[in-house]
Amino acid sequence: MTDMKPPSGPMAAQLPADSRHARQIARRQLITEAVMAEGSMRIEDLVDRFGISLMTAHRDLDELVARGLLRKARGIVSAAPTSLIEASDVYRFSRQSAEKRALAAAAMQFVEPGQAIFFDDSTTVLQMAAHLPAKVPLTAITNSLILMNELNGIRDLTLLGLGGQLHNWCNAFMGRMTTNEIKRLRADTLFLSMPAITDDIVFHQSPEMVETKRAMFDSASKRILLADHTKFGRRALHAFADLTEFDVVIVDQATDAAHITRMRAKGINVVIASDAVARVEADAEAD
Repeated sequence: MTDMKPPSGPMAAQLPADSRHARQIARRQLITEAVMAEGSMRIEDLVDRFGISLMTAHRDLDELVARGLLRKARGIVSAAPTSLIEASDVYRFSRQSAEKRALAAAAMQFVEPGQAIFFDDSTTVLQMAAHLPAKVPLTAITNSLILMNELNGIRDLTLLGLGGQLHNWCNAFMGRMTTNEIKRLRADTLFLSMPAITDDIVFHQSPEMVETKRAMFDSASKRILLADHTKFGRRALHAFADLTEFDVVIVDQATDAAHITRMRAKGINVVIASDAVARVEADAEAD
């Protein structure tokens, strides 16, 4: 067997560049994970932790900010959303995961075989994907690229993907093309989640997201909101709908009792996820 010689010429020049690029990708991933774990960090602390120059840190962070993964302001880098900017889906996936699973399980009592259903791009509604094979046949309509991939290939599930402009920060399609397609459809039910509820009004940081979800809202016969306890009292810029406009509001067990009492006094159909999940499991055992 002939010994392999190191590459020469253009190949030799390419290898160091590839190696640097690989290290850069790995470092940026670690920076993202570190900031998301802490919530926010000083840029100087990232410099010390990763042994890089301040210039390199800013270059990495500028790339991560452009991708919608982090936010940077006055020497601080953060993964948390502000009242004007929603966090990326990478950050949202890591938050309240247990509550989101409970909300998704509770939502399944409102899914019936044969229905056509809008699913928004929220990470909470995404948790419903694992339960849907038990409810087929279904028609699922979504603007979420991630949910499309999750549902693709499920037997007896018809998947309608809403196109338009893909927004990388949320991996979802939004804009005029998307809303025009939605307006041409009629669905039995819409499942959605939003980042903020103030004065019993649902808000979102993105006007494009509000427009897209409102088109789904107006094209569905039944509207169901999934909201974990952290959404109450959180602020965002753009109003979406009053809670009284929803047919059902599903909350998790940690939601303040005062919120539940107030909503029910207004005639809002509030479902507490833990109770709903218990009923669903009991029904399944009976079958």
